[in-house]
Formats: sequence, structure tokens, C-alpha cells
Amino acid sequence: MDLELGGRVAVVTGASKGTGLAVVRTLAEEGAAVIAGARTADTLAGLDGVTALEVDLDQPGGPEALVGHAVERHGRVDLLVNNVGRVQLRVDGFLETSDADFEASLQLNFYAALRATRAAVAAMLPREAGTIVNVVSVNAFFQPDGLTIDYGAAKAALLNLAKSLSQELGPKGIRINSVSPGPVETDLWLGDHGVAATIGQATGVDPATVREQTMAGIATGRFSTAQDVATLVALLASPRTANVTGTNYVIDGGLVKTL
Repeated sequence: MDLELGGRVAVVTGASKGTGLAVVRTLAEEGAAVIAGARTADTLAGLDGVTALEVDLDQPGGPEALVGHAVERHGRVDLLVNNVGRVQLRVDGFLETSDADFEASLQLNFYAALRATRAAVAAMLPREAGTIVNVVSVNAFFQPDGLTIDYGAAKAALLNLAKSLSQELGPKGIRINSVSPGPVETDLWLGDHGVAATIGQATGVDPATVREQTMAGIATGRFSTAQDVATLVALLASPRTANVTGTNYVIDGGLVKTL
């Protein structure tokens, strides 16, 4: 199926690894011109159809600069993918999670997307056309426990923002949807300092065992891949889903059991 993304201008945040890199490659393969933003852009070098910009997205002005670069280079923005994010497990619980911890999480997991969205919408409104896809998390609504308390709160805010904006922007030709992954085979979960390693260190359990225990609760018996998530993002970005807005699509292999 042709997703009809050829020639479209896409901006992707957190684009240098994991899900973000998979999204960049998928959109570029579908023919989009991709402006890819990340703190370091080495992994983006040489990708056809991709322009990399090194930018600090958790600082005010960073997301705006990324979107502005796309407008300056191509004259417009058709698609924004808010992917950038980071989680730090709070193994010592709520009382050891400071205001500064919450602020840092909100800056990267919520405000970066808010600022990028504001800049993109300003560029989209004159043309009355555009699509925004947020990469959220099941932690926004599923198992929001002390381990992910600040991350989950930030992602829940982003999910709520998207729902609210869909009502305002829908009549103006701009769609906004969200994707909520469960565990994904990326460094965030499986890296040396990822979720499995952090939980393993805190509990005295081997990270491989943590992974196996997590997979036991997933109906498909496996983590999602970055490409799984990227494919869903590309579908929501496509004009093929032109009447879909204000929705949140869960991709978790059946981890969430409730409706």
C-alpha cells in the first residue's frame, strides 16, 4: 500500500536511535523529506532523504529551532512526530523523587513536544493541513507506579494535550494522534542502563530474568520492535487515515488487559 507520504516534509524529534531512528528511516523510505533532530546525529549521517540537526530538545528554543529549520529548508511542515523521551526509574520511591526530578522529566517528555507542536501548528495553520503523531507510553495510563511516577505523569499530560488539541485543530485541517508502546526492544529497556538493568540491580535479579518476567505478561510473548512502532506511526501520518484524530493507539502485544 502506498501511504501517500512522498514529497511530504516531516520533522522527527529524538531521531538518532531506537524508535525515533526507525521512524526516520520508515518515513524516508516512504518518500518523505525528513528533518531529524537529536542531541547527537552521527547515526543519521548518509540516510537518503534525511537532514539531521543536532539540537538540545529539552531546552526552550530547541524544538522551535528544529521546526524552524524544516520551514526554512522546505517552506512548510506537513508532519511532526514527537518521539523524544527518556525514563529514569525511581527505585527509591516517591519521597526520594524531587521537584527537580519531576521538572527534568516534564521538560523532555512533555514540554519538548508541546514546544514542537506549537511551532509546527503555527506553520500548518496557513495551509490548513498537517498531521502530528506523539509517541507516548502505556505508563501514561497503565501501571503508573512509583518506578515511573514522573515519566508517567509527563506522558499522561501529553496524551491529554493531544486529545484537547484534536478538538481545536480538527476543523482547521490538522490531525493529532498518539501511539502508546509497551516494552520495546531498544536501549531504553534493554541497554546497559535501561529498565531491565535498573530493576535487576535494585532487586538482585539478572536483567535477562527481568526481561523474561516482563514478557510473561505479554500475550504475544515478545517485546515490540522499534519497527513495529514506526510502522504504526507512519500509518497514522498517512493521508490514508485522514479521518482519524484524537486517538491513542496502544502497541503492547496485549500487555494491557483492560479496555
